Amino acid sequence: QKKKLLEELGENRLPYVTPADADFHQLWKTKYSKLIFRKSDTVPEELHQMVQEGFLTLQKHNCFFQDLVRIKGKDFVTPVSRILIGNPGCTYKYLNTRLFTVPWPTEGYDIKYCSPQIHDACKALIRLNDYLHIEAVKALQGQNLFETKEIKDTTVIDREQNFATSLTEKGSVSKDQSSSCVPEDDYISLKNRTSYNLTLLNYMDPLQMLYLKQEPYFGMGNMAVSWHHDENLVERSTVAVYSYSCEGSAMEESNEQKLKGRDPAVWHVGLKVAWDIETPGLAVPLHQGDFYLMLDDLNMTHQHCVLAGFSPRFSSTHRVADCSRGTLEYIFGQCELALQNLQTDSDSMALSLKSLETAVVKQVEEIHNEVEFEWLRQFWFQGKRYLKCSDWWLKPMAKLEEFWRKMEIMTSLVLSEVGKEEQIEEQRNETISCFLLVLTERQRLRKEWTAR
Repeated sequence: QKKKLLEELGENRLPYVTPADADFHQLWKTKYSKLIFRKSDTVPEELHQMVQEGFLTLQKHNCFFQDLVRIKGKDFVTPVSRILIGNPGCTYKYLNTRLFTVPWPTEGYDIKYCSPQIHDACKALIRLNDYLHIEAVKALQGQNLFETKEIKDTTVIDREQNFATSLTEKGSVSKDQSSSCVPEDDYISLKNRTSYNLTLLNYMDPLQMLYLKQEPYFGMGNMAVSWHHDENLVERSTVAVYSYSCEGSAMEESNEQKLKGRDPAVWHVGLKVAWDIETPGLAVPLHQGDFYLMLDDLNMTHQHCVLAGFSPRFSSTHRVADCSRGTLEYIFGQCELALQNLQTDSDSMALSLKSLETAVVKQVEEIHNEVEFEWLRQFWFQGKRYLKCSDWWLKPMAKLEEFWRKMEIMTSLVLSEVGKEEQIEEQRNETISCFLLVLTERQRLRKEWTAR
């Protein structure tokens, strides 16, 4: 799709607007209404201070890492450095790389941090998470009111065209007014779609980067993160992004304010309707402490990118990750399911399989692959780095390795069983052909991971 779009464009560039353009508000209201923006002065000062200190602490302890990701069979190192913080036992997978949360302080969990400062940084991020959750619920309730009652908010247009104010108006509805208008089911759905279980933190200093990609469709300049949809999220869930650019240097604003388009010194978030060349794009400036919300299906219908300014920048991107297959609880459950097929003789202590049914063998071997390639190898591939923050993952990983060893034994038991003479030919062939498929896949993946 990208190639086709660029061919269609040729040497031309698509139009885009910033808040400096007269038609910005109209375009934002009609094509990008599910983007909600808040200026930093709407956020409590104490929260800013905690979070910004937390970012700097994590950076000082070298807790930000570039990820090795896989795109179309090739490995790339991300230009942005990241760390995942969130619910204990949660993971987040993007571009074939699984990240494991540094757990934030959670009741009922014994989490040891490498230093009190790292504990405080994780605590600050859970505070920010709670704050953004409430803001997202309010914004979604605001949207629901507008959609159901079709209130025409003329005040938005009438105000002194202050872009932050106009964006804020749409999202904020007083609590008592909003909750009375939202049915119970909708309220539960709102809560589920805004209950962030983790945040992916990003850091980049553009001046340390030898090369940054140019934005290809609109000519918006240097990109820190290319156009994309966020993946591995609960459907229609909100994404909240808090931005902290280390401004205050001489380069904060470039003097040529007459520039057409965006100021290259300032970080921006870019938005476009996915695979559409009719609708102009948006470039929204991000200053220290601003945050924005991508509500409902915006992440599915639109793509976004991050445009680099001149100063270093941190961001905290809060998500409702789809953890149906990405929590420790899930993978331990899978292991227990697989090991139900292993029995120990009470006298000789010899191990044997309860069943050689094709479906059972296939299920066990697929779980074996999942444990090895989605968890153990993903963790140890770049997992030692988590020890800079907390050793929380070491025990569960040791437990998973124990389960994996037992599954290796189960694989060899299948092999010895199908080698026996007394097996019925037809059943044996069926077992072998399904077993072979999973083993071939295991072999292929082991080679791929060794290369990575």
